[in-house]
Amino acid sequence: MSEARRAVEAVWRMESARIVGALARYTGDLALAEDVAQEALAEALVGWATGGVPDNPVSWLLTTGRRRAIDVFRRRSAGDERYAALARDLDETAPGPDLLFDPDAIDDDVLALMFTACHPVLPRESRIALTLRVVGGLTTDEIAKAFLVPVATVQARITRAKKTLAAARVPFRVPDARERPERLASVLSVIYLIFTEGSSASGGDAWMRTDLATEAQRLARVLVHLEPDPEVFGLIALMELTAARFPARLDASGRPVLLDAQDRSRWDRSAIRRGTAALEREIAAGRGLGPYGLQASIAECHALAPTVAETDWNRVVLLYEALGRVAPSPVVELNRAVAVAMGSGPSAGLRLVDELAATGVLAASHLLPSVRAELLSRLGRRDEARVEYLRAAELCGNAAEREILLERAG
Repeated sequence: MSEARRAVEAVWRMESARIVGALARYTGDLALAEDVAQEALAEALVGWATGGVPDNPVSWLLTTGRRRAIDVFRRRSAGDERYAALARDLDETAPGPDLLFDPDAIDDDVLALMFTACHPVLPRESRIALTLRVVGGLTTDEIAKAFLVPVATVQARITRAKKTLAAARVPFRVPDARERPERLASVLSVIYLIFTEGSSASGGDAWMRTDLATEAQRLARVLVHLEPDPEVFGLIALMELTAARFPARLDASGRPVLLDAQDRSRWDRSAIRRGTAALEREIAAGRGLGPYGLQASIAECHALAPTVAETDWNRVVLLYEALGRVAPSPVVELNRAVAVAMGSGPSAGLRLVDELAATGVLAASHLLPSVRAELLSRLGRRDEARVEYLRAAELCGNAAEREILLERAG
């Protein structure tokens, strides 16, 4: 790989959100901002290879992107006086300070980019794809590989998302105080979904995609720096405390290792300290724990326990009960059943699992039969457990996890 290509990829990975955000603020058009940013990258691949990497690559890309935007506005101005006015305002020969490089506006640009990409007018899949594309700087190929969908699907989602934002006339700005709670919840949800897919992949051969989880953590750190809401600290705490177990979740051959068999000495203690500190920041706000903070508290119970047996399962059950009231879901109820089984025995847990199974809400998920199989196995009901493990394996989309379920069935 040439020096120019390495430089372009490095700058884009680190600074794409600032570049697209600044161009979007300048043009008022997110789709155009990304288009001209991509054109600037293409020019950099050629220009930097012949003329060398500039001293300030970000400024070079921003200037080039602005020039391409000016070209677009001038072409449009033939039929619309509004574009002609914008072209005059963006004239690269005009004197005066260049607002594109206003250091006080950069952070707001990134924050506005996050809130725009995660606008609730977009469906969940589009929010994820657009966020990873324009905020995370991932290519469509990388996003497609991460979520096991065709590249064309990702491209279509991003294209539709941009058109939807334009049709809905979503402004490129940080929402005001009245809008922010709903919009912040959308941003946090997208980051959480990205992290969840990275920590427990829904399909493919790998059990985890740590690069995806790491990208979600990076986005959350950017967000908390710009918008230090208590629930953002809760999400960071959850991700840190969960990621602390990553080093022990795979054995030397790359096979999954479940919680009860993990070598806890391999857990990342610095990540646990960071997670605990972030959780304390949410608690100190005095608003009570939100859904991410409650999940972080559960993760903290695991992180601080010397062994599975010494985990405070009664507290875990109470936290799941609270989480079920704040953010009810069948998966929360299933996890509560597991905690009850650990604290009060497999029979108590199995009763809750069977009640949940009777509702049919998790009929298409491998999670319920895998939990039921484990509890039946602990009760000595081996034949029933084998049937449930095989059913779970049939429903599981992840190859590594499916292999574990089939081994347990055997």
